Amino acid sequence: MDQFFVGFIFAFIGSYFFIPLFLAFIRFLGLYAIVREGQCHIYMLFGQVIGVLKEPGLYFLPWNLGLKAPVVHMLGSCEVIDTRLDQEYLRSQPVNSEEGAPMGIGIWYEMVVNNPVAYRFKNADPRNSLSTNVRSASVRCLSNMKLADMLEDRHSMSQKVRQEVSAQAAEWGYKVGSVYIRKVHFRDAKMIGQIQEKVVNRLRQVTSAIKQDGANQVSIITSTAENQAAAEFAKAAAVRPKIVGEALREISKDPEISSALFEILEAQKLAESKAQITMIPAGTPMLRQMLAAEAADAPVLTGEPVLEKPRKQIK
Repeated sequence: MDQFFVGFIFAFIGSYFFIPLFLAFIRFLGLYAIVREGQCHIYMLFGQVIGVLKEPGLYFLPWNLGLKAPVVHMLGSCEVIDTRLDQEYLRSQPVNSEEGAPMGIGIWYEMVVNNPVAYRFKNADPRNSLSTNVRSASVRCLSNMKLADMLEDRHSMSQKVRQEVSAQAAEWGYKVGSVYIRKVHFRDAKMIGQIQEKVVNRLRQVTSAIKQDGANQVSIITSTAENQAAAEFAKAAAVRPKIVGEALREISKDPEISSALFEILEAQKLAESKAQITMIPAGTPMLRQMLAAEAADAPVLTGEPVLEKPRKQIK
């Protein structure tokens, strides 16, 4: 067990300290190199490029660089270039339409380094140069377009910018990927306010027209219903005398029924009129004459209310 622990300790120390030091030493001597995913190594010696490693993996440098591999780390240099896909968005690039409207265009584009040597030596700042090239290309290609085409047909606009930029970008080691016009907007605040005001006024006009049309339809329906109702009521009023006359004719055929009907109608009218009725017993002519004389002596057209003495109703 003691030998096991001693061997484990020595193996741990060796793998943790000595092996990384050994690998760093032979890497310094230029025996091997590791190229990671999305990277590219450019080896330069005395101002000249002696090798380019683009594909990721483990490389034996004397096989790829020849006899210059042992001295490239001591007398030369190794440039590591990032070749991963990159993207950028340019906001509100000023462009004028054919009608003279000041527009702003947002351009999104992708780029990737496909020629590391040209990227390293053809341009001191290729990324900013590509951005400037995209800005100028958008002004050259998209200016003086019709406003309707500028607001609707973004695919053709993107294709024009990409074709204009690709040739110059290839000289700087870039390959331009997708180019997309993401946003087209007005840059003048007063113009935006006027457009909003026109849209609001148009919406108000449409709303009022819809309301007026609804009111007209309701009026037409109401007037039609009133005309039909009036016609039906007129028909009913015209038919009523005929129906009543026929009913009275049938009733008048029987004298008893006719007299009973008229008595009932007369009693109903008296009950509805709420008039004061004085009942006089039969066989009392003097009482009838006294009441008639009292009614004749009552003041008439004096403007004063006539207060009658309460009369005792005789059942």
